[in-house]
Amino acid sequence: MPAPVKFIDYIDQNADSFIERLRQSVRIKSISSDARRRQDVIEMGNYLNAQLVSLGVTTKLVDLGTHEMQGQILPLPPAILGRLGDDKHKRTVLIYGHYDVQPALKSDGWETDPFELVVDKERGRLIGRGSTDDKGPIMGWLNVLQAHQSLSLDLPVNIRLCFEGMEENGSEGLDEMIVDEVKKGKDGFFDGVDCVCISDNYWLNTRTPALTYGLRGIAYFSINITGPGQDLHSGLFGRMVHEPMTDLVKLMGRLVDSDGTILIPGVDEMVPPPTPEELALYERMDYTTDDVEVAAGGPVALSEDKATVLMGRMRHSSLSLHGIEGAFSDVGCKTVIPSKVGGKFSIRLVPPQTPDNVIPFVRAYLESEFAKLNSKNKMTVEYLHGGKPWVADPNHWNFEAARRAVEAIYNMTPDYTREGGSIPVTLTFAEALGVNVLLLPMGRADDGAHSTNEKLDRSNFIEGTKVLGTYLYELAAAV
Repeated sequence: MPAPVKFIDYIDQNADSFIERLRQSVRIKSISSDARRRQDVIEMGNYLNAQLVSLGVTTKLVDLGTHEMQGQILPLPPAILGRLGDDKHKRTVLIYGHYDVQPALKSDGWETDPFELVVDKERGRLIGRGSTDDKGPIMGWLNVLQAHQSLSLDLPVNIRLCFEGMEENGSEGLDEMIVDEVKKGKDGFFDGVDCVCISDNYWLNTRTPALTYGLRGIAYFSINITGPGQDLHSGLFGRMVHEPMTDLVKLMGRLVDSDGTILIPGVDEMVPPPTPEELALYERMDYTTDDVEVAAGGPVALSEDKATVLMGRMRHSSLSLHGIEGAFSDVGCKTVIPSKVGGKFSIRLVPPQTPDNVIPFVRAYLESEFAKLNSKNKMTVEYLHGGKPWVADPNHWNFEAARRAVEAIYNMTPDYTREGGSIPVTLTFAEALGVNVLLLPMGRADDGAHSTNEKLDRSNFIEGTKVLGTYLYELAAAV
């Protein structure tokens, strides 16, 4: 069932006001991993809640409690639950998104102020932190609701909403809240949900829309090395003491090879090899190694073989080194020997890997490798957060509705992908609600989420809003 023409026309006619709404949300520095910005995250939650209420949504702000971060006890940003429609003859779709963002500074290499949305008319881009991850998609849903309210159109389905403010920092408290809400049965916000839709990922390339039926999980670690009682002068203590940084660099260099092979015994070995049928799926996808290099901004693909590169993103685990805390990073030539350092790394997981079955391999390997250094420093391995991988049935009517919506707006059949990123709540929804979960991305592969100069193409924002609205009509007609 196609969306009404007047809905499509309304989106086109109000594009500028929709971009202004996105501008207002980008301006709020809702960085969940920075204790100094916690009130900004809460402000963003209140802004979003007010927008929803103005669009006729019945909302509930859920207090998720407190947590300790950066030496402070902080309130967790509220989860926003929303309800719109209770027609027993209509399907009910649950929509998820997150209103927090990654850190961003102009000094990181941004060409513009990351928290002032810039409309680059020449390239057709909306540039700003959160534009594609995930404020753009959330605003897309608000655009859909505004169109129906303004046009006095009945929504073809019942809508439930779940928006959180801690996705970029481990989604603390969210899983427990979802499970508790489900236990309430008919008194809970999730009662009667038939399917779930999440727009928090990206097309595989810059040309072809995608539907995503799988995500990698994640296990995030810190290797902590301590030794001297305080930072030391390298001229006075160099080659006299065991240096924590030296130990840390050696250990981090023994985690992953330059070709991406994980060097921790037992981790890669958990994953079975692909079948010929699975290999054929990767060969059919609209993708080349040029796509990964365009998205990465340089000729750095690990292989010239398309299937190998795609499997590296979708069906193999990966280990990435993220940074070192306690190291010298200021301008100049400081000659300190840090007394304690921490190295952050994560493993992206695929079935049958889980954090629980990977953690013992990581700890045992690092303890063994540290012992080989014969260092007098001390090492601890800290597991920080994680989530299981997720795979859904792409032949479900939920995916069929999304496919028809994409074909109606973009006039092309979407790629069916498994994604390299991690959104742990997908598995929580699938298990707690027992329904099909769909990832319906709005943005493109080159959007630069989590990176400098993050952007969302204007066409993806506007046409993507049309897809979201059309998807609701196709859901209503799905069999």
